[in-house]
Amino acid sequence: MKNLLIYFFIIIPLIHPQSLTEELKLFFKKDIFDTTIVAIQVDNLSKGKTLFKKNEKLLLHPASNMKLITTAASLIFLGEDYPLTTKLFYQGEILNDTLFGNLIFAGGCDPDFSTNDFYPFLNELRNLGIKHIRGNLIGDISFKDKMYWGKGWMWDDDPSSDAPRLAALNLNDNCVMVNVLNDRYSLEPKTNFVDIIHITDYDSFLIDRNWLENKNEIIIKGKTKYLSSNQINIINPDLYFLTVFREILDSNDIKISGTIELSELSTNNSKLIYQFERKIKEIIPNVNKNSDNLSAEMLLFALGEKYFGKPTTSQKGIDVIKFLLDSLNLKHKNYRIVDGSGVSHYNLVSVELIIRLLKYMYRQPKEIFEMFLNSLPISGIDGTLKNRMKNDLTFSKVFAKTGTLSGVSCLSGYMKNKNDELIAFSIFIQNFTNSSKKARDIQDDICRMIYLN
Repeated sequence: MKNLLIYFFIIIPLIHPQSLTEELKLFFKKDIFDTTIVAIQVDNLSKGKTLFKKNEKLLLHPASNMKLITTAASLIFLGEDYPLTTKLFYQGEILNDTLFGNLIFAGGCDPDFSTNDFYPFLNELRNLGIKHIRGNLIGDISFKDKMYWGKGWMWDDDPSSDAPRLAALNLNDNCVMVNVLNDRYSLEPKTNFVDIIHITDYDSFLIDRNWLENKNEIIIKGKTKYLSSNQINIINPDLYFLTVFREILDSNDIKISGTIELSELSTNNSKLIYQFERKIKEIIPNVNKNSDNLSAEMLLFALGEKYFGKPTTSQKGIDVIKFLLDSLNLKHKNYRIVDGSGVSHYNLVSVELIIRLLKYMYRQPKEIFEMFLNSLPISGIDGTLKNRMKNDLTFSKVFAKTGTLSGVSCLSGYMKNKNDELIAFSIFIQNFTNSSKKARDIQDDICRMIYLN
């Protein structure tokens, strides 16, 4: 009798393992799903069939899974080599070592422009022999509108680096890095654009910005015996961009006598000094692997500008994304898309839409699909999946975009199963309290089931 029981409870399941459908149906009977919504669809792309779906048409918040839509649209409608360009012009004339006129930076919504990117511009000014500028430093911000945050972004996300101000001229993710050790602090970049208030006589330690009064005023409270760093967003990033450039010029003995100004002037009668280009293929990996919100929003602006002109707006970019949804044989009016990054709680899409998108990208020319695929975090390896599934069967097998908001956790992308077949999957978990770790663990468990089936 004992041997018979072993046969039925151990041997038979090995011969006839549960199907993915049976496993997942049983899995979704867990108590957490009494109050928490889960929507899922799994398709075997190698075999061309759907393996499982549940609540696939429900409209839910995609969080950063919205970036899958934005980056796919960018590859399709902009192309991998489309440049986001930052240009420096001058007006007036150069006599000896003096420019009698203005310097003009024309912003093109480059999201990844950093302090180091200023130096080619500096070198071109040196090549022209300019040491004195008898005029102003002007920022041409006509590329985009003046909306500095996305629709539905949360006020209490300020001053997080995840909620950067949006600008035509962006610098260092529109943030400053604050480093504190004991009672000393430093800024990266070193700039006078922000003020520092350091209150050392304080029980707890905190790095913050005076966001309540909307000031670029960094507040450091207390001391720390360990090096502590915090990236803080700033307001008026266009002015931040110009201020840091002026400080670099000053430290390199190029003096500007005038003021810093923002304008929407035309550069038609100006002379180009230098232009810096960053191509879409350089931006997309940062969007998906690191879930960079600023970069996603700048891609949305780029889409809008290419097809509808300046000043570009989020809505213009969304209107381009609607063309993509139509290409998926879905009616765009059945969904709500309000930003490019997924920060907004107003976005509403379905896992059916995400799966249609993943399948659509899979059918693109090989170089486009591979660029899209390779931009995604890899389980246990990099990006936002670096610390997930490290000691698991699915290590390095999952290429997927994470998404997190309060009460929202999503994971969508591609993976290889044990038979080396390519799977597209999308998992949205929503309406839970406390930490999202439990939701992430559920997603990891589901990926394991998919791998084994």
